[in-house]
Amino acid sequence: MCELFGFSGKKKTDLTDYLKAFFSHSVKHPHGWGMLYNGGIVKEPVKAVESELLPLILNKIEPQKNILAHIRYATVGSIRGENCHPFSKTDVSGRRWTMIHNGTIYSGKDTYKYYKAQQGNTDSERLFLSFIDAMNNALCKGILSERERFNTVSRFIIDNAPRNKLNLMFFDGELLYVHKNLKNTLNYKCSSDGVFISTQPLDDTDWIPFPMAQVIAFKNGCEVYRGERHKGVFIPTIEYITALDAMNI
Repeated sequence: MCELFGFSGKKKTDLTDYLKAFFSHSVKHPHGWGMLYNGGIVKEPVKAVESELLPLILNKIEPQKNILAHIRYATVGSIRGENCHPFSKTDVSGRRWTMIHNGTIYSGKDTYKYYKAQQGNTDSERLFLSFIDAMNNALCKGILSERERFNTVSRFIIDNAPRNKLNLMFFDGELLYVHKNLKNTLNYKCSSDGVFISTQPLDDTDWIPFPMAQVIAFKNGCEVYRGERHKGVFIPTIEYITALDAMNI
């Protein structure tokens, strides 16, 4: 019920047109926007097409090697800045992780304990805090290799995918991890610039559906790791479909 955009580049690339196309979708996703670029995060609890700040950024943003962007339709959590994505936090090794998520955590028994620790009140932030703890637990044995980081991310997602909608992206400063478990909700394309991932195609070129129910990691615009397929595919309920119809999504 939100939209995601991510880019992993082979080189720094002008993403202005992609970002303008992406944020134009906020007409249907009016409850906030956010972006990771230049290593920092900016976000607001306003409709992106009505933001005074966003056009200033897009008119002067320099080419980027990695980027995450999000537009929000609030289903869990109030409309406030703390509930806008991306969420970002540093693990015990000093590595900063950033997450954007489109979905709902219906089976959240392992995330309820983060109610008091979170800054906002979304299920997405609780999921992210749970992930950081999982990563910190893995780091108790020592610094992880790149492959071990990927395996930790993949295992966390596999464990949390059943009964939950987990269309999300993580970025760790080097790798972009992407996952979806609901059909027809995430697309991607590869070009000489790198890999683009978006909830909806953002131009007239050939976008294809992102693979279902497995984590794929990209680095410098190329796929570097692909996890095992899992069975935690999200099956929409009648109530979920009715909610989408009501929002004209």
